[in-house]
Order: sequence, then C-alpha cells, then structure tokens
Amino acid sequence: MRTISDTITRLAALRTAGASSGFPASTSRLARLSDFGSNPGGLNGYLYVPQTLGKNAALVVILHGCTQNAGGYDIGAGWSEMADRHGFALLFPEQQRQNNPNLCFNWFSRDDNRRDAGEALSIRQMVAATIAQHGLDPARVFVTGLSAGGAMASTMLAAYPDVFAGGAIIAGLPYGCANTVPQAFDRMRGHDMPRASELTELVRGASGHAGPWPTISIWHGTADATVSHSNAQAIVDQWRPLHGARAAPDHFETVGGHARRAWTDATGREVIEEYTITGMGHGTPLDTLSGDGCGVSGAYMLEVNISSTQRICNFWGLLQGADAIGARIPSEPEPARREKAVVADTIGAAVPPTFRQPLSGDSHRAGGVSKIIEDALRSAGLMR
Repeated sequence: MRTISDTITRLAALRTAGASSGFPASTSRLARLSDFGSNPGGLNGYLYVPQTLGKNAALVVILHGCTQNAGGYDIGAGWSEMADRHGFALLFPEQQRQNNPNLCFNWFSRDDNRRDAGEALSIRQMVAATIAQHGLDPARVFVTGLSAGGAMASTMLAAYPDVFAGGAIIAGLPYGCANTVPQAFDRMRGHDMPRASELTELVRGASGHAGPWPTISIWHGTADATVSHSNAQAIVDQWRPLHGARAAPDHFETVGGHARRAWTDATGREVIEEYTITGMGHGTPLDTLSGDGCGVSGAYMLEVNISSTQRICNFWGLLQGADAIGARIPSEPEPARREKAVVADTIGAAVPPTFRQPLSGDSHRAGGVSKIIEDALRSAGLMR
C-alpha cells in the first residue's frame, strides 16, 4: 500500500485537475429518465432512443468517467450516432456532485458496488424501467464505461450477470479489487492486486449466478498514467476461468496498429477480447476520421485510428448486415465527411476518482487513516 502522504497528494491534485472535460450539456441529444424506482444511489438517468428502433432492439448502458457527464460522453464516444445507424437504445446513468464531487461513480464503495445496493441498484432499476417503457429485448442488454465508469461496468457485470449479455471495460479495473480509498489508488497504479483466482471468486460470490457469463471486451492504453495498463490483464484473469477459456489467447491480430487478443469458450465462440492501444493515455479510443468512425476527440476522448464504440458494437453483434466488421473492406479515411473540431488530446493526465462524504456507520472510512484522508479531501475542497 502507498503512503498516506502519497494518497493525500493525489487527492489534493484533483482540485487543479479541472472539472469540465465533458462537452456542453446544451448540445446533448439525450432525454431525462424519471420514475424508474427508489434510486438508492441518487443517480440521474438519460435515454437515447433512435427514430428507427429495430425489432427486439438491444439496450446499451453507458457509464461516463470522472469529471464527465452523460451528454458529453455521448458526444465524445459517438454512441447515439451508432444507435441511429443500427437501431438500438441507449441508457446513460449520470453521477451527481452530492454523491461524488468529481462526478466519479463510487465503484470502490461497499455501499455502491454490490448487488441490490446503492448505485448498482439504481442502474439496475434504470435498466428495468427502460426495457419496460420501450419494449426492448431483455436478453440483449450490454454495459460499457470509461475509467471509474469502466470499474462500475465491472461491478454491474459481476453483480448482475443475469441481466447483462456482455460488457466493455475501457481503462477500468476488475470487480471487487478495492473497497477503501487507499486500496482504490493502489489498484489504479497496479499495486497489490488480488491474485487471479481471488478475483474470479469475487465474481462468483457477487450474485450466486452459475452462468452463462457475460462476454467481456477490454480496452486500455499502454501509456495510461491514471489507471495502470496491468489492470487489463487482471480483468482477463478475472473472467477467463468463468468462461472455461485457456490461459493463452486463441486469436491474435493487429487492428489499426494496435494488438487485439481474444479467448474462446468450448464451442469456439469468442467470449473475451482485449485491445492494447499503443501509446495511448487515459481515455476512450476513437476513430473520428474514417467514413464509418464516430465521435469527437477531446479530453479523455482520444483519436487513435480505431473506434472502440464501433468495435464493441461488433463484438456484441449489434452491427447490421454489411456494416459488421469482417463482412466488408474497411473504408479509407474521409476527413471531410463531417466538420468536427478536434481538441488537443489529453494523454496520460492523472485524474483519479474522488470520493463522497461517508455515511454514518460506514466502518471502513471511520477513524485512523480514513479520517486523515477525509480531512485532506475537505481541505482540498473535494468533500463537504
């Protein structure tokens, strides 16, 4: 475990990290979701339903990263563009500042990272309400997220494997690897990760589910200075035994200059894929220039000549007909296809998650080291 002073330094750095890496809310295409349940995690919810919704349409749940919001992440990653093209619905849970001053999902908190509690239950309630309201296919529900949102996507996949057919974790962490503030920072830096067998057992014990298990798509940059790239392998190790996959990958290829590994189950179906994005820092991989790319580059939305949004959709079977990757020849880049401002990419910027004020009776945050950390949060203006 790192020293207390190291943890406090990282917490204090959040004050100057900037709280506006999202896009203007006024440009959002999303509609507010209301009356979806008891909402114990106190989250907001937003929807995007394209004008042409396919029969037995899928639902994709999208979890933004720290300092971001739902509408901004949609613009950056291009999810509603992809939904328009292929006829599936989108659900965007959104964090509120009273829960977390830096708008991170509380993936490390036992109040929020387990089945039928806190933020995890709020998201589950949103999923149920959206499926009921729009007649979506409950067997085709997927979840993805960036950074703290990626760690929360891990939580949803482990806590509700009976709900999600697949997930995609971008610059995230394995489920259950941290339950305290210092542990969260250690795991983000790749320190003291539980053993692979322990990580797998954390998933087994999260729901009582016996399978089948969600498919997993993992994305991480080799130059990520916020969440260590070693977390990608930890996620592979956590889920591989559940699928009965071998230790060595069954498939390997290079896509846009980046390595893709894949593992199959006993039937030969790919159940885990991992993309290693060469030289990329902390963020969502984008291809904004080619004819079939999507999104807008900016802070934590990084142009690297490969669209994680598009390829995640392909892995989940959401791309239609000739658009499915492998059924066509990739198109050449078309810089003039749409006028998009490309903001300088923020690569490797260290924006770790912040943490909400503890509830009374939250034993792991009371006294000792936790009190010192909380005092540091308050002095940095990150906790009330």
